Amino acid sequence: MQITTENSSQPREQASAGQLRRGLKARHLTMISLGGSIGTGLFLASGSAIHDAGPGGALTAYIAIGIMVYFLMTSLGELATFMPISGSFSTYASRFVDPALGFALGWNYWYNWAITIAAELSAGTLLMKFWFPDSPSLLWSALFLLLMFGLNYLSVKGYGESEYWFALIKVTTVIIFIVIGLLMIIGIMGGEAIGFKNFTVDDAPFHGGFMAMLGIFMAAGFSFQGTELLGVAAGESDNPRENVPKAIRQVFWRILLFYVLAILVIGLLIPYNNENLVHDGIEDIAMSPFTIVFEKAGLAFAASVMNAVILTAVLSAGNSGMYASTRILWALAKEGKAPKLFAKVNRRGVPVYSLLLTSFVGAAAFLASVFGDGVVYTWLLNASGMSGFIAWIGIAISHYRFRKAYLAQGYDVNKLPYRAKWFPFGPIFAFVLCLIVILGPNYSAFTGETIDWNGVLVSYIGLPLFIVLWLSYKFAKNTKVIPLKECQIYGDETLPSSRQM
Repeated sequence: MQITTENSSQPREQASAGQLRRGLKARHLTMISLGGSIGTGLFLASGSAIHDAGPGGALTAYIAIGIMVYFLMTSLGELATFMPISGSFSTYASRFVDPALGFALGWNYWYNWAITIAAELSAGTLLMKFWFPDSPSLLWSALFLLLMFGLNYLSVKGYGESEYWFALIKVTTVIIFIVIGLLMIIGIMGGEAIGFKNFTVDDAPFHGGFMAMLGIFMAAGFSFQGTELLGVAAGESDNPRENVPKAIRQVFWRILLFYVLAILVIGLLIPYNNENLVHDGIEDIAMSPFTIVFEKAGLAFAASVMNAVILTAVLSAGNSGMYASTRILWALAKEGKAPKLFAKVNRRGVPVYSLLLTSFVGAAAFLASVFGDGVVYTWLLNASGMSGFIAWIGIAISHYRFRKAYLAQGYDVNKLPYRAKWFPFGPIFAFVLCLIVILGPNYSAFTGETIDWNGVLVSYIGLPLFIVLWLSYKFAKNTKVIPLKECQIYGDETLPSSRQM
């Protein structure tokens, strides 16, 4: 697979026939990764996490997942800076582990984001009904789908620029929330200083013990998902050697700071046993911990403001889903793992046929949620639940194998454009913790007198589907794990300055 690389004789945004364009700047990459992880997980689900495990348990879980994401981001950063391609972890797994793993990771990730588009369309219609309760759902879903399609159809710059502003709205909201919350805690706003008294309510700060904290690891992981979009977007960065490491350094600390401070503020201002924290559905904007805190501070129209902010988060997630799934499908087609039709791009460097199929699948899944009893859609959504974590495991394995292959073939790691710290601890730690998160979301299904098979299917259906994809390709193509000395380290996608011994 080829993609235009930087050199002195070629304009940065120029793309050769059949290739994507490098039109994303450093600020786009930073906001794509930042915006991808700040959404309903923080604005809504953080409240139920605090309710279930207490403020201390929620903080601990989010910090642990945040550390894991840091290692994953540095692993992805090393790979994406060395080999900036839109196939990202799918291509890396094909080259450094086994083509069958790359095939499964690619289709798994495409499916995950395609179904996510449908979920965001559903969420968007519910949010609009906050203002227009009698309006038809299909009207809003059609408008939002056209908006997402249009932003991605224009050019990669269209996607990057829209995502930059979507993310900026979310980031600004979180910063304002943290500042107002801290002022309320010390008594400058909202009346009497609250201090740390809510951290000692009943059995706080750790409610429910270790198992309750383990139970929200999955929710915390979902909240951070989207950071890996940086790896997909690196393939269209105008200067990946500088932009990717810069985004890695900025994004992680900002996300961790935003999440940790926001959850700390919520835990200090709202007792964990406040029943309003249980409401974490998209229709419960008035019960969002952000809304509750803003209203306590005396800010009028807090619910309407948060509804608008969460709407931008939903549109941002759908927009990113459209972009990521389109690029992954394009990369699969370039590698012969999908029909060649999906490898075609228009004169603006947009893989239109991949975009059309992704939009069609997202729209079809949305219609499945609207008509009938929604059972089909529920199963589709459950099947995509673990896809992000499976992709993270793929990143950890691919980075570990890449570094081992790089050394086995006699190359000097000091020549890498960006080198992940803490190797090999980083990818191994991320792999183990990801595995725990994948296997532990519904451990209670196995602990009763009889196994709750319905609970098992709902929680784990994504795992056997991934394994079926992996093994079917493996047996069909008779692939094997690639020996370290035979891994294809260098290709046309590798940055020219990396080609040193």
